Amino acid sequence: MSTTRCYYEVLSVSRDASGDEVKRAYRRLAMKYHPDRNPNDPKAEEQFKEAAEAYEILGDGERRRMYNKYGRDGLRQRPGHDFRTMNPDDIFSMFSDIFDGMGGARGGRRRSARGYDLEYQLDVSLEDAFHGAEHEITFTRLDVCDDCGGDGAAPGSTPETCTSCGGNGQVAQAGLGGMFRMVTACPACRGAGRVVSDPCRSCDGRGRRSVERKLSVRIPAGIHHGQAVRLAGEGEPPPPESDPAGTGQRGDLHVLVRVEQHEKFEREGDDLMVLVPVNFTQLALGAEIDVATLDSPEPHVLHVPPGTQNGELFRIPSRGMPNLRGGRSGDLVAVLHLVVPRHLTEMQRDLLKQYAETEDVAVDADPPGFWTRIKEAVRGH
Repeated sequence: MSTTRCYYEVLSVSRDASGDEVKRAYRRLAMKYHPDRNPNDPKAEEQFKEAAEAYEILGDGERRRMYNKYGRDGLRQRPGHDFRTMNPDDIFSMFSDIFDGMGGARGGRRRSARGYDLEYQLDVSLEDAFHGAEHEITFTRLDVCDDCGGDGAAPGSTPETCTSCGGNGQVAQAGLGGMFRMVTACPACRGAGRVVSDPCRSCDGRGRRSVERKLSVRIPAGIHHGQAVRLAGEGEPPPPESDPAGTGQRGDLHVLVRVEQHEKFEREGDDLMVLVPVNFTQLALGAEIDVATLDSPEPHVLHVPPGTQNGELFRIPSRGMPNLRGGRSGDLVAVLHLVVPRHLTEMQRDLLKQYAETEDVAVDADPPGFWTRIKEAVRGH
């Protein structure tokens, strides 16, 4: 075996991970470290091959049981492939069932090509998430080279048919000691069926080059932190080996939205919480208090009855975040917070001393966490 790391560690899965979890972990790593996405990066190619070796063992029920019981010693009687010497596209071909619909599936059975998906992170304010907003983003993606049209050949020349595979892009190899024949991508042309003798100078013969793209993205009202807006067809074109001109299905761009913390409001689902500072007399005697909102520049006037306690919640219906799916908006929850003055005049001090002589109030010496108590109350409605 070529890798010395634990196969579970390589794929970042637990020892009791299901077969689907193992497959998803391998696909994620294979797409991340494939040489097409990391040109001239030997370390990424090594990680790609290491992940393939780990999946060959953990993706096979019998081999996984032997590995769990005996470690690498239990695998010696059934040696696997030497991934360190294999072409990355041959590895993709071996596990091609994992990459259906993904841009990297090459060799083996011919499939309609699809380009890679891309991800972009966008920070938005809570106000943008409340009202919805239009944002312009700039990102970089691979596109078909304009100079060579995607075939990788210099203008005025054309790719030649690969002599190793006769233009099929596939070759047959004996597998598992000659027990069966395995069809893989041709290592000479990497599954393209053609080779370029005079490469395009603009893209170094790759058929793709990096371009900057600007787009306007509509952020819907009510979107949550961590949700994504999908822009269909704004990812990369299919790989040049399967679709030189890039006329097949492009990947998508996923704009991952991160909603920034607000200085006044705290979000809990579709509800908004706002801390409202009040003084002792307002709580004791009752008052009309202005509460800030996100849906209007004018504050909401809240009636606080006499004897209201510090930390008490007042729910203002339908003044919270809009529901992303068009349902009822959440509520605005006003949390009253007693503010104790730091400095008193002599008159205020004397009056408070007189009042203190009349007090007989039991004080909770160990109150629960303030925000914990508030959030539990909000969730419970």
